[in-house]
Amino acid sequence: MMRLGRARGRDDHSESIDIGPNSQQRQADRWSLLLVVFMRVVAVLWLFQGLMHWKIILAPEVAPLDALPGPVAAAIVFFAVADLLAAVGLWLAAAWGGVLWLFSACAGIIISLFLPDFQAGGLLMALVSLCLIVVYFILTWNAAQERD
Repeated sequence: MMRLGRARGRDDHSESIDIGPNSQQRQADRWSLLLVVFMRVVAVLWLFQGLMHWKIILAPEVAPLDALPGPVAAAIVFFAVADLLAAVGLWLAAAWGGVLWLFSACAGIIISLFLPDFQAGGLLMALVSLCLIVVYFILTWNAAQERD
């Protein structure tokens, strides 16, 4: 922060003028900062999740991808690609990253409801994803309110 004082030679205390963001603006940016931090934490989680799907494709422990039932194999490939793309978009804090993550998370919730054994944790992972979505909307709402 740069301060400009009064002209030298005066007896009174010099007053300062703040150049740069003021404290109210810094306080208002708090929700935006929290949103970006949240998006980056979720990006790391989704990156890990996407890599786990790629592990199933490239180094299967039980059966190769082509031996799995068609819908399961298609879901694995979908999440392997969508989760990594969503992770990159979230890390960049891009709008398309949030949209792609919401799409991927909602698809994961739906898959967990119909195929509870599709991913480790099943319904618990669906509940965690739902909680993350709620937190994302709360942070996004508050960040948008502080800009107005």
